[in-house]
Amino acid sequence: MKVKKLDKEFLEILRCPICGSKLEQKGMFLICKKCEKAYPILDEDVPDFLLEDAWDLEKAKKNNFMHNLKL
Repeated sequence: MKVKKLDKEFLEILRCPICGSKLEQKGMFLICKKCEKAYPILDEDVPDFLLEDAWDLEKAKKNNFMHNLKL
């Protein structure tokens, strides 16, 4: 499955909802290295920042930063 990259300007303004750190995109997730959380990107371009939907970074790594979640 091909993963769409988020626009650089859009990604630059996004921040971790827990600590406020910058995020980086890996596959279908936005990653916070400080909190070790992975926030899923739904339908190619919609970040899901609900804390109950966040994955632990290790879980996202084990899934090769891929998921099958939908809006």
